[in-house]
Amino acid sequence: MTAEALVNGTSYTTLVAHSQESFKNAVEFYKNFLSLMKLNDKNANEATLYNSSVCLKIVLEEDSSKNQAAMHRVTKLSEMSKKQDWRAQVKDSLVFNIVDIQSIQKSLIANNFPIQAYPTTLQPMQLFTIDPLGNVVGVTCTKNAASTRPTKPQADVTTVPPSALASNVPSALPSKVQSFTDLSYCMKTTDHYPSLPTKATRVTPESKKAIAVMTSGGDAPGMNSNVRAIVRSALFKGCRAFVVMEGYEGLVRGGPEYIKEFSWEDVRGWSTQGGTNIGTARCMEFRERKGRLLGAQHLIEAGVDALIVCGGDGSLTGADLFRSEWPSLIDELLKENRIDNDQYERYKHLNICGTVGSIDNDMSTTDATIGAYSALDRICTAIDYVEATANSHSRAFVVEVMGRNCGWLALLAGIATSADYIFIPEKPATSSEWQDQMCDIVAKHRSRGKRTTIVIVAEGAIANDLTPISPSDVHKVLCDRLGLDTRITTLGHVQRGGTAVAYDRILATLQGIEAVNAVLESKPDTQSPLIAINENKITRKPLVESVKLTKSVADAIQAKDFKKAMSLRDTEFIEHMKNFMAINSADHNEPKLSEDKRLKIAIVNVGAPAGGINSAVYSMATYCMSQGHKPYAIYNGFSGLARHESVRSLKWQDMLGWQSRGGSEIGTNRVTPEEADLGMVAYYFQKYQFDGLILVGGFEAFESLHQLERARETYPAFRIPMVLIPATLSNNVPGTEYSLGSDTALNALMEYCDIVKQSASSTRGRAFVVDVQGGNSGYLATYAALAVGAQVSYVPEEGISLEQLSQDIEYLAEAFEVAQGREGFGKLILKSTNASKALTAEKLAEVITAEANGRFDAKAAYPGHVQQGGLPSPIDRTRATRFAIRAVDFIEEQQSVIANARAANDVFVADDKDVESTATVLGVKGSQIVFSSIRQLYDFETEVGKRMPKVIHWQNARAIADHLVGRKRVD
Repeated sequence: MTAEALVNGTSYTTLVAHSQESFKNAVEFYKNFLSLMKLNDKNANEATLYNSSVCLKIVLEEDSSKNQAAMHRVTKLSEMSKKQDWRAQVKDSLVFNIVDIQSIQKSLIANNFPIQAYPTTLQPMQLFTIDPLGNVVGVTCTKNAASTRPTKPQADVTTVPPSALASNVPSALPSKVQSFTDLSYCMKTTDHYPSLPTKATRVTPESKKAIAVMTSGGDAPGMNSNVRAIVRSALFKGCRAFVVMEGYEGLVRGGPEYIKEFSWEDVRGWSTQGGTNIGTARCMEFRERKGRLLGAQHLIEAGVDALIVCGGDGSLTGADLFRSEWPSLIDELLKENRIDNDQYERYKHLNICGTVGSIDNDMSTTDATIGAYSALDRICTAIDYVEATANSHSRAFVVEVMGRNCGWLALLAGIATSADYIFIPEKPATSSEWQDQMCDIVAKHRSRGKRTTIVIVAEGAIANDLTPISPSDVHKVLCDRLGLDTRITTLGHVQRGGTAVAYDRILATLQGIEAVNAVLESKPDTQSPLIAINENKITRKPLVESVKLTKSVADAIQAKDFKKAMSLRDTEFIEHMKNFMAINSADHNEPKLSEDKRLKIAIVNVGAPAGGINSAVYSMATYCMSQGHKPYAIYNGFSGLARHESVRSLKWQDMLGWQSRGGSEIGTNRVTPEEADLGMVAYYFQKYQFDGLILVGGFEAFESLHQLERARETYPAFRIPMVLIPATLSNNVPGTEYSLGSDTALNALMEYCDIVKQSASSTRGRAFVVDVQGGNSGYLATYAALAVGAQVSYVPEEGISLEQLSQDIEYLAEAFEVAQGREGFGKLILKSTNASKALTAEKLAEVITAEANGRFDAKAAYPGHVQQGGLPSPIDRTRATRFAIRAVDFIEEQQSVIANARAANDVFVADDKDVESTATVLGVKGSQIVFSSIRQLYDFETEVGKRMPKVIHWQNARAIADHLVGRKRVD
């Protein structure tokens, strides 16, 4: 047989046989298995096998006891070939890269050798067998994905002539640590975070913690990001990472086909993919103890210590039951001899952690579940489309959305699209009441000139007698009572489909990392945690209590205790419900406040456009109308006011459709009051007798609020409550961790990067340097890198050092070398425009191409103002509504403070702390919405020259983004 260069992974190793028969069998095995030629060795007790890429020496050292142990190992491994993963049973293995894995498989089958194939026997990418010496030997067609590397430098064996190998070959043996836990082939490593652990820190498979992840229940966009983060975080922390295929069904079935050990490269590119790549399935068997007993056995056989479950309340209930039963399950397994004493002692405790994947957002104690905002995005997009055709024909549309026991999707979609009416299970009315209420509101909207009618029905919508309300019921009422041309649109599983929005990718990633931290920190008596998010902060909550609270909502609905059901929802849900009812009534009903409490409140946009600005204006105005206040818009910013007296009262019918529009309907610019003419601004404030001001914008709005607050001593017109709602894609306003527009910009940039990455993948060997806006803030580049899995990101806070650039080029070259498959060839580099004054994206791409020396090339890509445009995301729409209403409430509450200050002998003390607190920035900090004094923020928490806060709240996210792609940082 001619020797072909099939092998390109392991380059040199020595194997030992302990009998003449096993020696002879091993020589023949490897000659056939790897198409190797045999050197004419003078020593009869040695055989050297080679081809152009590998050299394998087999040495005979006769020892009957060792030979017997090896034969026993062969028998034992062969018997468990269909039940257990061999890689979990041995300390080390040999893995070779080959060109034609199918021919190897056919050869092994023809010679009756035991086989384990991954992911399937039909299309294997990895193939393992047992050689005559009892070694687990594998081949892979994935470049370098399973190769072993030398423990110390050695000569390139491919250049050494066969004659040189006949005698003393250097003893630089390759590492035989199992390749799926040896990640050094992926990239260079250091001892410093956030690169991968070095070999010196590695431990044996027996002492490593093994963490498994599974997805269960309904699929949700973002689950793949969650799995990717868990796998890579586990590997980063020196653990072994497993995935359970097909949810609980995979646990029940067990074996290497369902409980698989994953490597770093196995989850490459998963962030951009929808659904769940490891599958999910309903499993009736697991609901029985017999099924859970099998699940426990299979986890132990695979060597798993901890299980992270991403799913809904049903899946997490099953996970916690599994953990609570674990002691009795392993006792039973030991008594039935299905596990041995060593396994019993090692796996006495199972740590469980939950991350919530559910498009319904029905889990109590968390503001958002993985996939919920992606589903909401699909719904809002569909309704935006539907409304366009409804406007053309003056039609009504009844839109059915998911949500069996939770109306979150219907409620948030109702706010985001200014729907006329919504049906949710938590707040039903009698059969006659809902018909009257809906017809009353729709008729009032129509009478004021609205051409469209949108009614959103959650699939779990009911009347208060638990009678289901279907879209057909609503359709009939609209047709019969109002005579409207009505259509029904059922969105169905479209809501589950597609890739995750940026928020869900980032949420799933951060929760995955926290889940790994949680199981590593858990002790036998630690309560199972649920990873949640509250406002802007990842938190841990008791899993059992969260699930109980969630289930109690459904129980309360079934018991017709709807008040309790609503109270059991989190405070944000309740707040959203009140907001929807307030802005939906607008000026159609009697105002809530008496005449003496009604105010004149102005709103102005300052700075660049940002998604959600129009939503804030619309919500502020409609809420003012429902309260009885008079809303005013200052058109075209402070320059418009000073030059043209551009003040207009806002009318409901003039703002139809604003909630879902991008840009700024009342106009915006970067001119501050001092630049426009502070005296003229004060004059018009006095003329219109404003009782409060809401500014919506970025750092220019921040500067404007500071100027107005400092001018209070000179200009009495500014002695009113003033609130800034941050709105900028840069997210650089001090006093908040979230600005309106940043989510819309992040989604626009993410979609652009996904498309560019696809182009790079098609071209092969190409990286794109994407120029990212954001001024001196690296927020957008950092979180976009986290969402799209960019290999490198450069931000103004760090700049671009030559040492880091040089290291990144080498890292990218290695990443291209390692990657196999279409997705592996496209790489992204995100560069904030201000990260370097000397290197534009184009210049940076030229430098990278030149220094890569032909290994890959780089091109520049400029998304430009795409990052500012487009329709606002549902997050920006609904948060704009929430912030605007909070701002109006704040202005109402602060009237007494301002009145007291004015009444104090006409002496206005601007330095009074209570007075200072009436000019504030509304922001999100951690898990709270807070109002921070502009004076405190400006004087102590702002780098004014850089237009940045002194504390960079997203700094930790940079380390996370780097370590999830294995980027090495230069200290």
